[in-house]
This record gives sequence, structure tokens and C-alpha cells, in this order.
Amino acid sequence: MGSSRGSHGPRQRLRLSGGTELSFVTAGDASKPAVLLLHGFPNSSAMFREVIPDLARIAYVIAPDLPGFGESGVLPTVSFPALGRAISELLERLGVGPRYIYLHDFGAPVGLHVAMRAPEEVLGLIVQNANAHRTGLGPGWEATIAYWSSPTPENEAAATAHLTLEGTRDQYLAAVPPDVTASIPAERWEEDWRIMCLPGRMELQRTLIADYGRYVDRFGVIAEYLRDWQPPALLLWGRHDSFFDLSETVSWMQVLPRMEAHILDAGHLLLETHSVEATPLMLDFIRHTQVQAGQGAAPD
Repeated sequence: MGSSRGSHGPRQRLRLSGGTELSFVTAGDASKPAVLLLHGFPNSSAMFREVIPDLARIAYVIAPDLPGFGESGVLPTVSFPALGRAISELLERLGVGPRYIYLHDFGAPVGLHVAMRAPEEVLGLIVQNANAHRTGLGPGWEATIAYWSSPTPENEAAATAHLTLEGTRDQYLAAVPPDVTASIPAERWEEDWRIMCLPGRMELQRTLIADYGRYVDRFGVIAEYLRDWQPPALLLWGRHDSFFDLSETVSWMQVLPRMEAHILDAGHLLLETHSVEATPLMLDFIRHTQVQAGQGAAPD
């Protein structure tokens, strides 16, 4: 396992048992509660650059580039369960026990795989524009749903039409008021697009779009896990998300009735514009759940 210093924490590399090299960032004291930060499409662990330093004051932060994203290699066989197994292996190799899991976008099926594999190790969930109910699949999903039920070349072309520079930019800007996104530099989506154009990466994205349908088919099983285990949960939601419908927040709160929920004036990539607002909410959530678990107040 090698490491190099990144702008948001020491970047390390781990060769998984299947041979794929996984890139990840760690920060903080490994003896403190762990926080696993999982990004979505088309991002990397760089998504968390603004929140990692503060989280590291009270937690041991692990922020991987999911396999096939950022600086991580592509798995031999691509699926969300395979990504989940890769992240579970990372946690095992790092000796991480109880953990908070941050779920966002494509990170949700990965994080829920990790959570459901070891539910007794989940200290809490931080849900940020992450879908786990059909209520999140608004009108914009019609072409993708059609592709899942009938995977013709024509339907695949429609379902993957966003795999362009413009579609990548839309992850940051679509449906979000311009004054909110004015501070986001174009370099963010340009770097995401550069990564997506590397060998094997576009095929990975196409495969994950198809596999997301199998994740949706598991929503009933996921709902049972959430109902039965009732993990402490914090919801942070960008209200201008054009990909996951705002009604998804109600579904999360219905299945987790003690969930703390905050709707912010942000888009799908909430941390790009609202990390200052989100960070203290996450810190408070970690502190008070530690107190409720009888482990005392988390230190500053």
C-alpha cells in the first residue's frame, strides 16, 4: 500500500485481492469513529475536499475513489455489488470497525451494500441526494426505465445520452439557480470528463447505468433493512436536484421516522456550494449520536 500527499488528505493506494488498484484519502485519528465518504457520478473523493479537514477533527475519515472513478482502476467485472465488495475489502484491510456512511448518488447502492453486509457496524447514515425509493425516479428517468425493461440499442442510446461533456456539466448546473452555481469553476466538470474519457471508463458508466436497474429492484429489501435496523440518519438535500425528485426526502423520513432532515438551497452536488452549511450539521450529528450510543461527547 503506497501513499502520497493530496490537497485534502494523504492519498493512498491499495491493490485489492482481485488486482485492481484502489485510490483513497484518509484523515484523522484511526481510534476515533470512522466516517466513510462515498461520492457519486461523475465524481471522486475530491468531492469531499471542503469537509474532510473538519470531519477529521472528530472522526477517522475514509474517502475512496470508487473503482473506475478518479484515480482508482476499473474492476474486472463491474456492478454495484462488486463496487460494494471492493469498499468492504478496503475497510477490512484498514481495520475499520463501526462506521458512519455518507451516501450520495451512485455511492448509495455501494454504501447500502456495505451497510447491509454488516448492519451492526453502522453508526449512522448521512444521506445526501441519494436515492433508495422509487419516489426519487422523476420524469427524467423515463428513458432509463425503458432501457431497463427493454435494453435495445435505441433505448440504451437514450439512457446514456448524458455521457457527454455537457451532461457532465449538468451534474453541477442543471436546474440550479445561476447565483448558487456561480462559484463552481468549470475545471470541476472538465476534470470529471477527462477521467470519463480514459480507457474503459465510458464502458464502466454504461454498465453501471444498466446495473442501477438491479439496484432499483432491491428497493424493497433495502426498505426492510432500514425499517428493521433504524440506523441513526441525517439527510442533507439540495432542493434543486434535477435527477432525484424532492419527494424522495419524504420516503426516507417515512422509513426512518427519527431522521434529522435539512433541505438546502443547492443542487445535486450540494457540497460544491454548501459545504459551509453541511459541515456543522454532520459534526453535530456525529457528536450527538456518539453521546446517545453512550460513548461520550466526541472531542473537538
